[in-house]
Amino acid sequence: MSELILASQSPRRAELLSTMGYRFTVITADIDESPLPDELPEHLVLRLASSKADAVWQTSLPSITTDTAVLAADTIVVANQTILGKPKHFADFTRMMRLLSGSTHTVMTAIACRNSAMSEAQVVTADVQFCTLTERDIARYWDTGEPKDKAGGYGIQARGGQFVQQVHGSYSAIVGLPMVETKLMLQKFGVYA
Repeated sequence: MSELILASQSPRRAELLSTMGYRFTVITADIDESPLPDELPEHLVLRLASSKADAVWQTSLPSITTDTAVLAADTIVVANQTILGKPKHFADFTRMMRLLSGSTHTVMTAIACRNSAMSEAQVVTADVQFCTLTERDIARYWDTGEPKDKAGGYGIQARGGQFVQQVHGSYSAIVGLPMVETKLMLQKFGVYA
């Protein structure tokens, strides 16, 4: 059975992977996550996940074996064709929440895996419908501290879930790691829970 490295500092991804029964080591990737000019959201999230897997693979050589697989993921939120990253400050967060309020947005999570013989990546999307938010909802949620490290400024698995009216697609992809697709991809790399 192959050894698994998770190229992510996200505690949510690690928790989902553990819940699935996998044993793994965490090594974080340090890459530039800035979008390229005119880059489409799907291309961005695929590029970021693949770059994280490649970066960890390269920095871990030669200490890893040919049986080692590196799994990486990246999540973005897209509203009105605008990519919403992690909020930089309260004003940025408020802008994001106003965009999401009372509307449906798309969450894209890309997963990428590589070993010495091959690499693969795919995007899983889900649509999320938000209720209408008041200015007080927005300010109180910011004050919890939760939005500061979340793509799109909210965590569906925590307090941010109170704003979600409906989900169409993979819930675990919204959290940060699509469980079904991850399991199927890891099996191709000889990694089993």
